Amino acid sequence: MEERVRAIVEDSLATQRQLLERAGEVAAVADAVAETLRAGGTILLCGNGGSAADAQHLAAEFVVRLKPSFDRRALPALALGGDGPLLTATANDLGFERIFERGVEAFGRPGDLLWALTTSGRSENVVRALAAARAAGIRTVGFLGGDGGAALAHCDLSLVVAGDDPGRIQEAHIVAAHAVVECAEELLVAAGALER
Repeated sequence: MEERVRAIVEDSLATQRQLLERAGEVAAVADAVAETLRAGGTILLCGNGGSAADAQHLAAEFVVRLKPSFDRRALPALALGGDGPLLTATANDLGFERIFERGVEAFGRPGDLLWALTTSGRSENVVRALAAARAAGIRTVGFLGGDGGAALAHCDLSLVVAGDDPGRIQEAHIVAAHAVVECAEELLVAAGALER
């Protein structure tokens, strides 16, 4: 099993090396996030399964903090789909494909940013949320996998991690996402919009 573990870690590292080639795309997302927050907007996040957990994780990084060494004010972020009764009522009454779209309609405002995570790029509920956000004048970011799928067409900015292994794609997404949060904090400090 040790060789299998080594193979898994090597595969993960190979997938994450794509981020070095896409550092400009990640930096562009950090710029958009910082611009949204500086202007008083909210970061809305969504995803299914492990990507839903990543969306909640990132919302916590914004609201609480990324690093204990940088104790700062809370930054507005909300993971859509995290409220059980709201999620199940929407899925039951309107259909599972509308769970994030409905959240965008309820909480999203022009000047906000919707950050969607999907390892396939084909999750209908994520695609519909991105389309609804764009229609409402909300900037869209997609952290996607494979070839970006249908979601890519609805993203103002994107990071597409090639491959078909959801675990490896999610690992790359979270590394890039932490870079986005850290860089956005630094941009906000540099702009005088956030104090250390």
